[in-house]
Amino acid sequence: MSTPPVNLNIDPRALGKVAVLMGGSSAERPVSLMSGSGVLAALQSVGVNAQAFDPADRPLHALKDEGFDRAFVALHGRGGEDGSLQGALELLGVPYTGSGVMASAIAMDKTTTKRLWSTADIPTPAYLSLSREELNRERVRTIPDELGLPVVVKPPHEGSSIGITKAKGYSQMQDAVTLALGYDDELLFEQCIEGPELTCAVLGEGANAVALPVIEIRAEDGNYDFANKYETDTTQYLFGSLPAALEAEVQRLVLQAYRLLGCRGWGRADIMLRQADQRPFLLEMNTSPGMTSHSLVPKAAQRVGIDYPHLCLWLLAQARLDRSP
Repeated sequence: MSTPPVNLNIDPRALGKVAVLMGGSSAERPVSLMSGSGVLAALQSVGVNAQAFDPADRPLHALKDEGFDRAFVALHGRGGEDGSLQGALELLGVPYTGSGVMASAIAMDKTTTKRLWSTADIPTPAYLSLSREELNRERVRTIPDELGLPVVVKPPHEGSSIGITKAKGYSQMQDAVTLALGYDDELLFEQCIEGPELTCAVLGEGANAVALPVIEIRAEDGNYDFANKYETDTTQYLFGSLPAALEAEVQRLVLQAYRLLGCRGWGRADIMLRQADQRPFLLEMNTSPGMTSHSLVPKAAQRVGIDYPHLCLWLLAQARLDRSP
């Protein structure tokens, strides 16, 4: 077993009364409930005084009213990992896991993330960002001419592959746009990088952040969609499939991308490896990654000797505010 890259010697009693924030009202509510349930059980199993808290059912100020000392953010999507929740917790003075207000807001917006990465020469696929008002049929027909086919059509403020289409021809573009506009008023059109899909998790902050082992994802029909992420057991997750030098380069890029966004606590980057020349391209940074039975951060942590309960415990111990009182 590998040596854990973090100190796991943590007294659970010192963490106080803990709210595991789960559920919420975003399109990713079902995934959040799965993540939160797993985290809650894990924290309780190691002696943490943890309780479930669903912001869709209870006002956030109840955290303060009921004496919660810190919060584990197991919310996904809008209202959970986009900076708005983090801002509310800042005002309440309740320390929370994961990235702060600004990093959460930036990372949740895939288009803004790509713009920042491009300024630092971090490779990310070529893209177009277009508003609902710009997306008439004539404009939609020209997008493959600019980016090539296939085109990946995304609502840039959603996760868990919700609303995403890999349009392989002109005839699929309008349906892809219609689907994505059901989730967002501005769409991201991305050049499709053909090759293996990778993911790499990060723990920590700043110069002390460490990248966990890279995972190659092999989904049925090469389509790592919502069903293949959460509803089937056919997807393969491979460690050690890359040459050592290439894995180290992917980890270096992910750490650079994570630090540039100002992330802390933890995160997970999604990457495409171009088959033609083995060049990695970063797609996005998740600042509240999934913690379900199929999720990738727990798999990577287990690889370096951190089991699921102690991963949750360590993340909880890192909870803080952007600025101390």
